[in-house]
Amino acid sequence: MHNKFLYPLIAIVAALSGFYAARIWHERNSASAISSETDTQPAAKPPVLTLPEFSLKNRDGVVQSVHSWPGKSLMLNFWATWCAPCRREIPLLMSLQKEHAAEGVQLVGIAVDFREDVLKYADLNKIDYPLLIGEQDGLQAVDAFGIEAVGFPYTVFTDSQGNIVTTHIGELHREQAELILTTVRQINKGELAINQARTQLTAALSDIKKTVSAGE
Repeated sequence: MHNKFLYPLIAIVAALSGFYAARIWHERNSASAISSETDTQPAAKPPVLTLPEFSLKNRDGVVQSVHSWPGKSLMLNFWATWCAPCRREIPLLMSLQKEHAAEGVQLVGIAVDFREDVLKYADLNKIDYPLLIGEQDGLQAVDAFGIEAVGFPYTVFTDSQGNIVTTHIGELHREQAELILTTVRQINKGELAINQARTQLTAALSDIKKTVSAGE
């Protein structure tokens, strides 16, 4: 029987924040640590701009690379069964996959959770998109994106060439998703340069977030 207290800190953060956020961190080498003697701040890590390589087991228990969908614009959704916002957004994700599949969008759920819990939940809720599943190796997959701490759900959007267009922390809403996917489509068609797209999305998504927050 597995230990349900594998992630005690995750549970604490979830309880305190109400956001069900997962704090993910790893020890860094001394060169990147803050020096207590000099108060020197560590150099900022460069952003990860292309899809990193990692592999996790799929629903059939076969190890599969995240690069298994060449030529597709990916939506990588990191989630867990214990995460309420993750569960809420799954119906939207399934709808987005159906609506945008013809333009080359591929949704992949990356479950950072106990395998048996994920499979049970996926079957019960008829999740119809590919899943990659991992516990500690799932956390390492998140870390591959160069993030010190992240809340779940966490979604990464790439263009068809594997360039990371934008990421989204927290529950995804349709207005945000449609804006991002429209931008990805423009990039793929050569109508918008990716650096310009990233800048525009940052501003536009910030405006949407303010509007959503004001309405709550």
